Amino acid sequence: MTAATKAAIREKALEVGFDSVGFAPAALSGETRQRLADYLAQGYHGDMGWMAETQARRGDPQTLWEDARSVVVLGLNYGPERDPLTILEHPTRGAISIYAQNRDYHDIVKKRLKQLARWMHEKLGCQVKVFVDTAPVMEKPLAERAGLGWQGKHSNLVSRDWGSWLFLGEVFTDLELEPDAAESDFCGSCRRCLDVCPTNAFPAPYRLDATRCISYLTIEHKGHIPREFRAPMGNRIYGCDDCLAVCPWNKFAQRTAEEKLWGRAELQAPRLGDLVELDDAGFRQLFSGSPIKRVGRNRFLRNVLISIGNSGDAELIAKVRARLDDGSPLVRAMAVWALSRLAPAATVEQERRARLTTEDDADVRAEWEMAGNRP
Repeated sequence: MTAATKAAIREKALEVGFDSVGFAPAALSGETRQRLADYLAQGYHGDMGWMAETQARRGDPQTLWEDARSVVVLGLNYGPERDPLTILEHPTRGAISIYAQNRDYHDIVKKRLKQLARWMHEKLGCQVKVFVDTAPVMEKPLAERAGLGWQGKHSNLVSRDWGSWLFLGEVFTDLELEPDAAESDFCGSCRRCLDVCPTNAFPAPYRLDATRCISYLTIEHKGHIPREFRAPMGNRIYGCDDCLAVCPWNKFAQRTAEEKLWGRAELQAPRLGDLVELDDAGFRQLFSGSPIKRVGRNRFLRNVLISIGNSGDAELIAKVRARLDDGSPLVRAMAVWALSRLAPAATVEQERRARLTTEDDADVRAEWEMAGNRP
C-alpha cells in the first residue's frame, strides 16, 4: 500500500484519541518466540497458566488470524499528574497503581480501536480485527517492531515521547502495509528500574520473574502472599509503579489528556483503615468500572491487611481484630499477620489461644502458630 494510506491511517488514529501510531508486519521473530519459551520454562509466569496455554498463538500473530498481513500498533498515554512514588511516604494510605485509579483502560482503548478499525474497513475496503492485552498478543514486541518504543530493562515498553506510560492496542489487517522502522534500545547503562524493585523481581536486565513482582502478587496471585514479600510490599495494595516511575525517559512524559484516566480522588490515596472495613457490596460499589474489581474483595483485603501490618499504626489494631472473624481464610490469615506486626505480644497471644480452638483452616492456623515471629 502507498505511503498515503499509512498517513491516512495515522491521521485517523490520532483523531480518535491515540497518542502514538506505528506499523508492523503480522509476524514475530524466532528470537522473540524463544524468549517467550524460555520465560515459561523458567516458571516466571507463576499462576498465569493462560500464558503457557496460549504460547503458540502468542508467538505467531497469524495463528490468531491467518489473513493478517500487517498490524497497526496504537499507544495511549496514561502519564500521571504527579510522581506515583510519593504515596509510599504515607504508610497509612494505600498505593494503587496509576493505571487502576480510574476507569478500566481496556474499555477506553477498545472503543477507540473499534472506531479506527471501522473507518479502515469502510474507507480502505480492508478486513480488520482489534486486540487489547486480554488477547494472546505479544504487544510489546509488536510495538517495538512498529517503532513505538523499546522494551526496557524492566521489560515494559519505553517511549522517547511518553516514557513508560503507554497503554497498547492493535488493529490487525489484511492490508500489506510497509512496516515502520523498529525502535532501538536507549536504556544504555542505566539500571534504575532494576535497583528500585522492592522484591528483586529482575533476575537479569530485560527479565522479569513475575512470581516476585508486587504487581503480580497483588493482582494475579490468588493465594497467600509468601512471607518474604509482605514487608517489602509496604503500602502497595494494587500493583506497583516503582520500576516505571524511575525511568529517566519519563522526563519527556506528559499528563494524559484523557480525563477518564486522571484518577478518582478517592483512589489516589485511600485510607487503609477505611478499605479494611469493606464488605463485598461496598467493595463492588467503590470499584465499579475499575480493573480492581476483578481481583475480588477477599484478595484485595489480603493486600490491604499486609499494608496495615507494614503501617506501624497501632490505631488500626481494632480494625485488624475485626477481620480475624472474616468469612474468608485469605483475609483471616493476613489479619493474623497484621496483628502480629502491630499489637503487643500479650494481645497477640490472647487472640491466638482463643482463635486456635475454633479455626479450621490450615493456612490460618499456620499464621497463628507463627504469629509471634516477626518476618
